[in-house]
Parts: sequence; structure tokens; C-alpha cells
Amino acid sequence: MKEPIERWYNEFMMKSTFELEKKLLAEGYAFVIGTDEAGRGPLCGPVVAAAAIYRDPTFSIPEDKIKAMEYVRDSKKLSPKKREEIFDFIHENFYIGIGLCDHKTIDEINILEASFLAMKKAMTDLKTKFHHELPNFDNDIILVDGNKKIPNLSLYQKAVVGGDRIVKSISAASIIAKVTRDRLMLEMHAKYPLYGFDKHKGYGTKLHMEMLEKYGPCEIHRQTFEPMPSLAKKRKR
Repeated sequence: MKEPIERWYNEFMMKSTFELEKKLLAEGYAFVIGTDEAGRGPLCGPVVAAAAIYRDPTFSIPEDKIKAMEYVRDSKKLSPKKREEIFDFIHENFYIGIGLCDHKTIDEINILEASFLAMKKAMTDLKTKFHHELPNFDNDIILVDGNKKIPNLSLYQKAVVGGDRIVKSISAASIIAKVTRDRLMLEMHAKYPLYGFDKHKGYGTKLHMEMLEKYGPCEIHRQTFEPMPSLAKKRKR
């Protein structure tokens, strides 16, 4: 017999819906929180996580919001312009928490642990900002995008492979995390214009690698990520 998460994945694989959230609320959870991160792959800057809870506990979608809600799906499937357009809509219709870990923390504890820590920070931010609207926080369940749960967290959790594609709350968190990080990288571009952060947001593109070779890493580059260790060895020769 297939696990419940696998059944939901197969049935709603290509469409982001509230079906899993409805199912879990029917099982007795007070709230269902979707969480996702952005920034595990780049060579610099922070990893950013978001946590999202739909504001309507019945998960109904008003007719005038249906079209916009259709764009609340995997952030990677949306253009940067569309993500920006839907960003405010998500904030209006979801409770949102944000957490991040900077490049120094990533180097200290590794990117996976930093991603988990950013998610914990997002949960704390969510609870702090909306504690009046979100009672019984200990009876919530977190839906984590991917195949790993957040370690050392007392709340109930389910890991959902491909969750950003099929679970609306995770999709919302995915977009918020991505837009928030992209905006931070635009700020970093203004501070470090030589690297083209406005174009690649810190990912290892050809342009980025060429600028690293030419100028070396800047303050926000992750020193444990290649090519930083190799560049450091070259400088010592």
C-alpha cells in the first residue's frame, strides 16, 4: 500500500492544490504550514526560507482570486516578472514567515544545515508576527519540500517530494523565498557590481565564474564552495 504522501504526489503531480492541506486539517491539525528555501545552489549570499499558511481555514478561493492563485505554483516555473507580480498577492492571502542564514553561517555549518536553520527561523518569524491569529501553534504540521524533515524540531512534519509543484502552501513559500533572496542579491549587486549579481543572483554561470577568476571572491562568497577553495590555493602559490 502506498504511503499517503505518495498517493497525493501521484494524483496531483503537475498541479498545485490545497488538497493535502484539507486532508491534514480534517485529521485534526490546527494549521498546515508549507515551507521551502531558495539559495542552496549559488556560490554566494544567503539561503532564504519561507513558511506559509493560507489565511482561510476552509481553503476556499474567491472567484476574483482564482486566476492569481493559479500562479501560486513552483517558483522555478514562473518568470522573475511573474514571481514579483504574485509576491504581494501571496502576502495578502497567506501568513508568511521569513528566515535566512548568511554566507558565513553556511560556511560554518554547511548548506544543508543552514537551510534547515533558515526554515526554523521562518517558523519562529511566523509565530512571532501572527501569534494572535495562530493559536495552538504546537498542533500545527509542517510540510517540507523535499525528502528530508527539519531535524531537532518539535512540531509535526511531513516531507513532500516535489512539494513546491503540488502543495499550494509550499508553492507560496517557494515564491516568497525566491523573490526575497533575489531582491537581496540585487542589493548585493549595488555593493559589489563587478560580479553581475543582477544577472545570475549568485549562481555559477559562465559570467560569474569569469568574474571570480578575474577579481577573486568578494565578502559574500561562500568560501567552502568551489571555486573559492581552488582560487585560494592559486593565490598562495
